[in-house]
Amino acid sequence: MKDALIIEDDPHIADLLQIHLKDLNFRTDIVEDGRRGLRKAQGHPWDIIVLDLMLPSLDGLEICRTLRKRDLQTPIVMLTARSEEIDKVLGLETGADDYITKPFSVREFQARVKALMRRSQSQSALPEGVDARIEAGDLTIDPDMRLVTKRGKRLELTPKEFDLLTLLALNPGKSYNRQDLLNLVWGYDFIGFEHTVNSHINRLRAKIEDDMAQPEYILTTWGYGYRFTEQN
Repeated sequence: MKDALIIEDDPHIADLLQIHLKDLNFRTDIVEDGRRGLRKAQGHPWDIIVLDLMLPSLDGLEICRTLRKRDLQTPIVMLTARSEEIDKVLGLETGADDYITKPFSVREFQARVKALMRRSQSQSALPEGVDARIEAGDLTIDPDMRLVTKRGKRLELTPKEFDLLTLLALNPGKSYNRQDLLNLVWGYDFIGFEHTVNSHINRLRAKIEDDMAQPEYILTTWGYGYRFTEQN
Protein backbone atom coordinates (compact mmCIF):
# COMPACT_ATOMS: atom_id res chain seq x y z
CA MET A 1 0.00 0.00 0.00
CA LYS A 2 1.21 3.50 -0.85
CA ASP A 3 1.10 6.64 1.30
CA ALA A 4 -0.49 9.94 0.25
CA LEU A 5 -0.47 13.30 2.01
CA ILE A 6 -3.43 15.63 1.41
CA ILE A 7 -2.82 19.29 2.32
CA GLU A 8 -6.26 20.83 1.93
CA ASP A 9 -8.21 23.17 4.22
CA ASP A 10 -11.69 22.36 2.88
CA PRO A 11 -12.81 19.29 4.91
CA HIS A 12 -15.36 18.17 2.31
CA ILE A 13 -12.82 18.18 -0.52
CA ALA A 14 -10.20 16.56 1.71
CA ASP A 15 -12.64 13.73 2.55
CA LEU A 16 -13.44 13.22 -1.14
CA LEU A 17 -9.75 13.09 -2.04
CA GLN A 18 -9.19 10.59 0.75
CA ILE A 19 -11.96 8.34 -0.59
CA HIS A 20 -10.67 8.54 -4.18
CA LEU A 21 -7.10 7.80 -3.10
CA LYS A 22 -8.24 4.90 -0.92
CA ASP A 23 -9.83 3.40 -4.05
CA LEU A 24 -6.33 3.51 -5.59
CA ASN A 25 -4.89 1.62 -2.59
CA PHE A 26 -3.41 4.64 -0.79
CA ARG A 27 -3.19 5.21 2.93
CA THR A 28 -3.84 8.91 3.48
CA ASP A 29 -3.11 11.63 5.98
CA ILE A 30 -4.87 15.02 5.90
CA VAL A 31 -3.46 18.35 7.06
CA GLU A 32 -5.53 21.56 6.88
CA ASP A 33 -2.79 24.13 7.55
CA GLY A 34 0.10 25.14 5.27
CA ARG A 35 2.91 25.28 7.83
CA ARG A 36 1.92 22.00 9.43
CA GLY A 37 1.54 20.51 5.97
CA LEU A 38 5.10 21.51 5.08
CA ARG A 39 6.44 19.88 8.24
CA LYS A 40 4.40 16.75 7.60
CA ALA A 41 5.58 16.56 3.99
CA GLN A 42 9.20 16.52 5.11
CA GLY A 43 8.69 14.05 7.92
CA HIS A 44 7.64 10.96 5.96
CA PRO A 45 8.54 9.32 2.60
CA TRP A 46 5.20 9.97 0.88
CA ASP A 47 4.42 8.38 -2.48
CA ILE A 48 2.36 11.39 -3.58
CA ILE A 49 1.31 14.77 -2.18
CA VAL A 50 -1.98 16.48 -3.13
CA LEU A 51 -1.50 20.14 -2.37
CA ASP A 52 -4.10 22.94 -2.37
CA LEU A 53 -2.92 26.32 -3.62
CA MET A 54 -4.79 28.52 -1.14
CA LEU A 55 -4.04 27.46 2.46
CA PRO A 56 -3.97 29.08 5.90
CA SER A 57 -0.54 30.30 7.15
CA LEU A 58 1.46 29.20 4.08
CA ASP A 59 0.24 28.83 0.50
CA GLY A 60 0.73 25.83 -1.73
CA LEU A 61 3.18 27.55 -4.08
CA GLU A 62 5.55 28.31 -1.20
CA ILE A 63 5.21 24.77 0.16
CA CYS A 64 6.00 23.30 -3.26
CA ARG A 65 8.91 25.69 -3.81
CA THR A 66 10.40 24.84 -0.40
CA LEU A 67 10.06 21.08 -0.88
CA ARG A 68 11.77 21.20 -4.26
CA LYS A 69 14.59 23.39 -2.93
CA ARG A 70 15.16 20.72 -0.31
CA ASP A 71 15.31 18.06 -3.03
CA LEU A 72 12.12 16.25 -2.07
CA GLN A 73 11.34 14.10 -5.12
CA THR A 74 7.79 13.07 -4.23
CA PRO A 75 5.27 13.66 -7.06
CA ILE A 76 3.10 16.70 -6.25
CA VAL A 77 -0.38 17.39 -7.61
CA MET A 78 -1.40 21.04 -7.20
CA LEU A 79 -5.11 21.51 -6.55
CA THR A 80 -6.93 24.83 -6.65
CA ALA A 81 -10.23 26.55 -7.35
CA ARG A 82 -8.41 29.23 -9.34
CA SER A 83 -8.17 28.60 -13.07
CA GLU A 84 -6.11 31.49 -14.39
CA GLU A 85 -3.24 30.38 -16.62
CA ILE A 86 -0.72 32.30 -14.51
CA ASP A 87 -1.61 30.08 -11.54
CA LYS A 88 -0.99 26.97 -13.59
CA VAL A 89 2.32 28.32 -14.84
CA LEU A 90 3.44 29.25 -11.32
CA GLY A 91 2.40 25.88 -9.97
CA LEU A 92 4.35 23.98 -12.60
CA GLU A 93 7.37 26.29 -12.42
CA THR A 94 7.69 25.85 -8.65
CA GLY A 95 8.02 22.11 -9.19
CA ALA A 96 4.50 20.65 -9.17
CA ASP A 97 4.15 17.59 -11.40
CA ASP A 98 0.54 18.20 -12.31
CA TYR A 99 -2.19 20.79 -11.79
CA ILE A 100 -5.91 20.14 -11.37
CA THR A 101 -8.53 22.88 -11.17
CA LYS A 102 -11.62 22.52 -8.95
CA PRO A 103 -14.23 21.34 -9.63
CA PHE A 104 -12.77 18.12 -11.03
CA SER A 105 -14.21 14.71 -11.82
CA VAL A 106 -13.31 11.59 -9.86
CA ARG A 107 -12.20 9.91 -13.06
CA GLU A 108 -9.90 12.79 -14.02
CA PHE A 109 -8.31 12.97 -10.57
CA GLN A 110 -7.67 9.24 -10.37
CA ALA A 111 -6.33 9.15 -13.93
CA ARG A 112 -3.87 11.95 -13.16
CA VAL A 113 -2.69 10.19 -9.98
CA LYS A 114 -2.25 6.89 -11.81
CA ALA A 115 -0.27 8.60 -14.57
CA LEU A 116 2.02 10.30 -12.04
CA MET A 117 2.66 7.05 -10.20
CA ARG A 118 3.45 5.25 -13.45
CA ARG A 119 5.93 7.95 -14.47
CA SER A 120 7.62 8.08 -11.07
CA GLN A 121 7.94 4.30 -10.77
CA SER A 122 8.40 3.24 -14.38
CA GLN A 123 11.64 2.07 -15.85
CA SER A 124 12.83 3.69 -19.03
CA ALA A 125 11.98 1.74 -22.18
CA LEU A 126 15.38 1.40 -23.85
CA PRO A 127 15.98 -0.32 -27.17
CA GLU A 128 17.22 -3.89 -26.92
CA GLY A 129 20.98 -4.25 -26.76
CA VAL A 130 21.51 -0.70 -25.49
CA ASP A 131 23.37 -0.27 -22.22
CA ALA A 132 20.88 1.16 -19.71
CA ARG A 133 23.60 3.38 -18.23
CA ILE A 134 24.27 6.69 -19.94
CA GLU A 135 27.69 8.20 -19.35
CA ALA A 136 28.74 11.70 -20.37
CA GLY A 137 31.83 13.24 -18.84
CA ASP A 138 31.50 13.03 -15.06
CA LEU A 139 27.77 12.37 -15.29
CA THR A 140 26.19 8.91 -15.14
CA ILE A 141 22.47 8.28 -15.63
CA ASP A 142 20.86 4.93 -14.86
CA PRO A 143 17.28 5.01 -16.23
CA ASP A 144 16.41 1.61 -14.75
CA MET A 145 17.38 2.68 -11.23
CA ARG A 146 16.29 6.30 -11.80
CA LEU A 147 19.70 7.26 -10.48
CA VAL A 148 21.98 10.14 -11.52
CA THR A 149 25.51 10.51 -10.18
CA LYS A 150 28.26 13.02 -10.82
CA ARG A 151 31.82 12.04 -9.93
CA GLY A 152 30.30 9.16 -7.98
CA LYS A 153 28.01 11.38 -5.88
CA ARG A 154 24.27 10.89 -6.16
CA LEU A 155 22.26 13.88 -7.38
CA GLU A 156 18.75 14.31 -6.01
CA LEU A 157 16.38 15.12 -8.88
CA THR A 158 12.61 15.50 -8.87
CA PRO A 159 10.69 13.03 -11.08
CA LYS A 160 10.19 15.67 -13.79
CA GLU A 161 13.86 16.73 -13.67
CA PHE A 162 14.93 13.11 -14.04
CA ASP A 163 12.53 12.48 -16.95
CA LEU A 164 13.69 15.65 -18.69
CA LEU A 165 17.37 14.82 -18.29
CA THR A 166 16.90 11.21 -19.40
CA LEU A 167 14.95 12.18 -22.50
CA LEU A 168 17.66 14.61 -23.58
CA ALA A 169 20.54 12.27 -22.69
CA LEU A 170 19.04 9.35 -24.61
CA ASN A 171 19.13 11.53 -27.73
CA PRO A 172 22.45 13.43 -27.60
CA GLY A 173 22.71 16.26 -30.09
CA LYS A 174 18.99 16.23 -30.89
CA SER A 175 17.34 19.62 -30.31
CA TYR A 176 13.89 19.77 -28.76
CA ASN A 177 11.74 22.86 -28.68
CA ARG A 178 9.92 23.72 -25.47
CA GLN A 179 6.50 22.53 -26.65
CA ASP A 180 7.96 19.14 -27.61
CA LEU A 181 9.48 18.80 -24.15
CA LEU A 182 6.19 19.75 -22.49
CA ASN A 183 4.34 17.09 -24.47
CA LEU A 184 6.96 14.36 -23.99
CA VAL A 185 7.85 14.92 -20.33
CA TRP A 186 4.59 16.20 -18.85
CA GLY A 187 2.60 13.66 -20.80
CA TYR A 188 -0.06 15.93 -22.30
CA ASP A 189 -0.43 19.32 -23.90
CA PHE A 190 0.37 22.47 -21.88
CA ILE A 191 0.11 24.95 -24.73
CA GLY A 192 1.52 28.31 -23.72
CA PHE A 193 3.40 26.98 -20.67
CA GLU A 194 6.86 26.94 -22.29
CA HIS A 195 8.34 28.91 -19.37
CA THR A 196 7.78 25.79 -17.27
CA VAL A 197 10.46 24.05 -19.34
CA ASN A 198 12.86 26.96 -18.83
CA SER A 199 12.39 26.77 -15.06
CA HIS A 200 13.02 23.03 -14.95
CA ILE A 201 16.06 23.34 -17.22
CA ASN A 202 17.49 26.03 -14.93
CA ARG A 203 16.97 23.89 -11.82
CA LEU A 204 18.45 20.87 -13.58
CA ARG A 205 21.50 22.83 -14.69
CA ALA A 206 22.00 24.10 -11.13
CA LYS A 207 22.27 20.47 -10.01
CA ILE A 208 24.37 18.91 -12.77
CA GLU A 209 26.54 21.71 -14.17
CA ASP A 210 29.74 23.08 -12.61
CA ASP A 211 29.10 26.45 -14.25
CA MET A 212 25.55 27.32 -15.30
CA ALA A 213 26.88 30.16 -17.45
CA GLN A 214 28.87 27.63 -19.51
CA PRO A 215 26.94 24.36 -19.34
CA GLU A 216 28.62 21.13 -20.40
CA TYR A 217 25.61 18.83 -20.58
CA ILE A 218 22.35 20.63 -21.33
CA LEU A 219 23.02 23.04 -24.15
CA THR A 220 20.84 25.76 -25.63
CA THR A 221 19.95 25.62 -29.30
CA TRP A 222 19.47 29.34 -29.81
CA GLY A 223 16.09 30.35 -31.15
CA TYR A 224 14.75 26.82 -30.79
CA GLY A 225 15.19 24.92 -27.52
CA TYR A 226 17.61 22.55 -25.80
CA ARG A 227 19.83 19.55 -26.53
CA PHE A 228 22.16 17.21 -24.67
CA THR A 229 25.87 17.30 -25.44
CA GLU A 230 27.27 14.81 -27.94
CA GLN A 231 30.61 14.66 -26.11
CA ASN A 232 31.19 11.60 -23.91
